Amino acid sequence: MPDECFRHPRLAAIYDPLDPDRGDLDAYVAIAAELEARRVLDIGCGTGVFALLLARRGIEVVGVDPALASLDVARAKSGAERVRWVHGDATALPALQVDLATMTANAAQEIVDPSDWQRSLRGAYDALRPGGYLVFESRDPAKRAWERWTRGDSYRVTEIPGVGAVESWVEVTGVDGPLVSFRWTFVFAEDGDVLTSDSTLRFRERAEVEAELVVCGYDVRDVRGAPDRPGLEFVFLAQRPPL
Repeated sequence: MPDECFRHPRLAAIYDPLDPDRGDLDAYVAIAAELEARRVLDIGCGTGVFALLLARRGIEVVGVDPALASLDVARAKSGAERVRWVHGDATALPALQVDLATMTANAAQEIVDPSDWQRSLRGAYDALRPGGYLVFESRDPAKRAWERWTRGDSYRVTEIPGVGAVESWVEVTGVDGPLVSFRWTFVFAEDGDVLTSDSTLRFRERAEVEAELVVCGYDVRDVRGAPDRPGLEFVFLAQRPPL
């Protein structure tokens, strides 16, 4: 089940204005160019920011997401007709043969159940052409990023055209081994409405991720740092072996 911030229509509508700086996607655009990808599957595409970045560059893109409200936002954007939007997840994809599959931002870590994670990796594998790549990021658990997810560090007020002022902040609600749970709170000044969104991420060790990729048939070609969070997370490049 997607988090409320993705599946609640009012929250999905303000997702982009609350996070307008998507410089984290530049690395993925560069990797798509490096791999000369012409067909891309964006798993967990959300409101379609990355899918549309690629489509504007003439790349054939399929964007898949389980949150219908987020897909509705994506479909309403300029250029959305260039992307094939699919309501679902990586475990039940249409027949594809893409050069590159991606999971940007927290998409990989949001798949917290181990069996769901393996099924998602296998689903992405099946969607790749032989020789195609799966690329995704995962935060390094040793850096304990959640210790900085506090109301004091995250509180802000954002003026959104047509919506008004929105207060937002995040607080950790629990840490259980590799699982970190947290709650976003949103307060709409226009009518005083208060909405919350609970999330859980799984923080996987690098060796754990590499082993799981190998079990699912991939060759791990590279593990890089994320330019927007140097030293804080891993970017995995895994290849479906060529024929």
